[in-house]
Amino acid sequence: MTSPERVPADDPHTGAPGPAVVLIGPMGAGKTSVGRRVARALGTTFTDTDKLVVRDHGPIRDLFLAHGEPHFRALEREAVVEALGRGGVVALGGGAVLDPLTRERLTSHRVVLLTVSPHVVASRIHGDERPLLGGEDPAERWLRIFEERRPIYESTAHIAFDTSSGPLSRVVDDIVAWAQSVPAQEAP
Repeated sequence: MTSPERVPADDPHTGAPGPAVVLIGPMGAGKTSVGRRVARALGTTFTDTDKLVVRDHGPIRDLFLAHGEPHFRALEREAVVEALGRGGVVALGGGAVLDPLTRERLTSHRVVLLTVSPHVVASRIHGDERPLLGGEDPAERWLRIFEERRPIYESTAHIAFDTSSGPLSRVVDDIVAWAQSVPAQEAP
């Protein structure tokens, strides 16, 4: 078995991080789990924008309750800028791509859409404290949010992978193979 190839992450002239591999998609699609494994396989860093927001501002649920979604989205936008500046593999929160400026920033990166079927996501979000899923049947609310966002996800991503079935390692391997076939310096 050979070790995975390292994705070129730095500009050879400036030393700045090159285009990231960015995972987008709905809540519960596995962006964080898959992202960590993809980064490990590529020998690069992993950044989760939700974790950056929590690190700097506290729990997301508390931010939603105290300040509302627009305030959270502004903080999320800042976290995306920081994460993209680091390069490597980046997992965005499910709603991050709603921001037009974020979508514009993603054009110079390799963007992967992770999807999941509604019947599978129900078990992944059960008992979760995601603020957008409160107040009604979480699976129904998830489906409505996903259907609203689907056109944005699809128009932003360069490629899509479904995480509903099969081993997660298959999805990771497929993303790694794709990332290695699209050199960072030739990112879409």
